[in-house]
Amino acid sequence: MAVTPDGLRAVSASGDQTLKVWDLASGRELRTLAGHSSWVNAVAVTPDGQCVVSGSSDHTLKVWKLSNGRKLRTLMGHSAWVRGVAVTPDGRLAISASSDHTLKVWDLTTGRELRTLTGHTSLVWAVAVTPDSRRAVSASLDHTLKVWDLASGRKQRTLTGHTGYVLAVAVTPDSRRAVSASFDRTLKVWNLRSGRVLRTFTGHLERLRAVALTPDGKRAISASINHTLKLWELASGRELATFVVVGATLRCCALSPDGKTILAGDADGVIHLLRLG
Repeated sequence: MAVTPDGLRAVSASGDQTLKVWDLASGRELRTLAGHSSWVNAVAVTPDGQCVVSGSSDHTLKVWKLSNGRKLRTLMGHSAWVRGVAVTPDGRLAISASSDHTLKVWDLTTGRELRTLTGHTSLVWAVAVTPDSRRAVSASLDHTLKVWDLASGRKQRTLTGHTGYVLAVAVTPDSRRAVSASFDRTLKVWNLRSGRVLRTFTGHLERLRAVALTPDGKRAISASINHTLKLWELASGRELATFVVVGATLRCCALSPDGKTILAGDADGVIHLLRLG
């Protein structure tokens, strides 16, 4: 799930091999993006709100024009499922995370693969980019996260501490911290410079699948497979609220740019909107 920078539209990625663009005010479907030949596992919107980048189990990424749904290019190079994708805030690069244990850096203008990031020992499930566009943080089924220098492709450090698969990661607006969500039922806040765990959030009763941060970087939303989302205060680690979406096996979550609307997608293909006070 991704939300456009203007907060007017959302784009969802689905196992039905499509993406859909939604009007957030009305909940109306605006268009369907079709072209992948397998599950669409990841989606990101470019900072200018003009394009969508998707990652699929067909081993490819695709770049789409958001206004008309036209496919602009296909990025080929991974040898297994593409599980995650992020776009740098300057809009120049896309970074993909794959089941082939690697990440790849792509030039969005040309579609050219610039480099491959290697070091994980299992599937790479998610990736986030620091707001300064200098680093990427990857999350893997090898129970670790890794911090990468995007200019050189060099691994800067490995973040260890989770005892289960790490399936999601988000970076704070100041580029200093990352928040990860794991199958070990916890979230962790990391200092990206030192690699140290600053705090661990406990309270979920089941495995976590997703995490998103409010635009001010002060709060986090986590989504669990047992129908719950939790709102956390990053500074204190305090749990602020729990939302129960009855019957929903939650797979992803996102926040609107104003930080007031939570979007959560479930395994049945339903998107839930919740309003923060």
